[in-house]
Parts: sequence; structure tokens; C-alpha cells
Amino acid sequence: MIATLAQNWFLKILSLVFALILWFFVMGERKLEVGYAVPLELRNLPAGLMVANEVPSVVDVRISGPRTLLMNLRPDDISIAVDLKELQPGLTSFRRLEERINIPSALKVTRISPSFIDLKLDRSKEKTVPVVATLIGNLPEGAQLGSVTVTPEAVIVVGAEGELKDVSEVVTEAVSLEGVKESFSLVVPMNYRGRFTSLKENQAVDVRVTIIPPPAPVDESIPGSQKP
Repeated sequence: MIATLAQNWFLKILSLVFALILWFFVMGERKLEVGYAVPLELRNLPAGLMVANEVPSVVDVRISGPRTLLMNLRPDDISIAVDLKELQPGLTSFRRLEERINIPSALKVTRISPSFIDLKLDRSKEKTVPVVATLIGNLPEGAQLGSVTVTPEAVIVVGAEGELKDVSEVVTEAVSLEGVKESFSLVVPMNYRGRFTSLKENQAVDVRVTIIPPPAPVDESIPGSQKP
């Protein structure tokens, strides 16, 4: 039996090699489907304009194709680019995002979410608005609030023109007057949370509060101190 196995051993080994090569080829060409989180890149934003709506930073994509190609496809090699060149202020829809994915022609996008984006562009502007101190709490009985001064008195807000139209002032973080008997000053952060606008400089302001204390109690034991 050993002699029989030894016959034509070269051809048998060659057949085994070819069988292994064919197996690797078939396995390599078997189709797979893989999911990727693909970054969405916005290119060539026109000067003086800004994006003024929520746009996803990544797009979920499923790609199918030969196993060998998919195994060599790195996530960093895939991107989706949207060209904003020469766009005007307003809403623009970009559809069929799958056609913007840079992948080999042998691969196919089977699913993409979202499949389109709506992009709103607005003019980027600046606006100077007053700063208003936010006061909370109660002064002691008899004490009165005098003057409240803020330095600087105004700040610059930058961002989407449409949102800036509704910005009339910027308030500070809360300053407590609870139980305060004397005048004081504090450095207080701003409290501004715009969607598509922000403070040009993320600064704090100096808040000076003047307190008028309650009148001193009258000592009736001292001559001339009685109330008229």
C-alpha cells in the first residue's frame, strides 16, 4: 500500500497545491458586507458664510464586494466630500451621497444613512449687545439695592446673521444677594449658549453692586435720640 501511495507522488503534491490555490481564490472572491462610519467633509465654504444648521459629522455606510478588496479597505481610506463652492445663503439639499464615496469600482454601497443632507448657509456677522447682571436672593430686612454696574458694559457676539437678529443682550451667571449687607464686586462669567452664535471673546465681567444698609437702630436711652 505504501508503494501505491508513493507512485506519482509529484503529481499528487502538485494537485494538492492547485487545490489549495483554488480554495484560497474562491474564499478570497466570496462577497462580504461590512459597515463603516464614514466622515462627512464639507469643502470650500465660501468666505463670509457659515453652516447654520445641524449636519451629521459621520454617515453610516454598508459596503459589499469581494472579500479580498474589503479586507484591504481601511476605514481611513473612505470619505464623503460635499463641495460648497459658490453656494449662496439659504438651504441646499445634497442627495445620493453614495455617489460621493471614494471606493474601488468593484465595491458597492448597499445602504447609507442618511442618504442626503440639507445644508443651510448663513452670513457670518458681529453684533455688539449690552451685558446684564443676573441677581438672585433677598437682601436683609431694611437693606436696599443701590446701583449695579457691569464692566465692560457690552460684548460682541459673532455667528449666523439669522440668529443674531434675536440677540438683544447677554446675561451673566447668577450673583447672589442673599443676606448681603455691604457693597461688593465680583468677577462673573458670562452665561451665553447660542446654537450658531458665540461670544467673540469668552470673557468674564466685573459686577459692582452697591447695597444701601438698613438705618441704624435708635437708642432711646440717649437724650435727643427719641423719634420726633
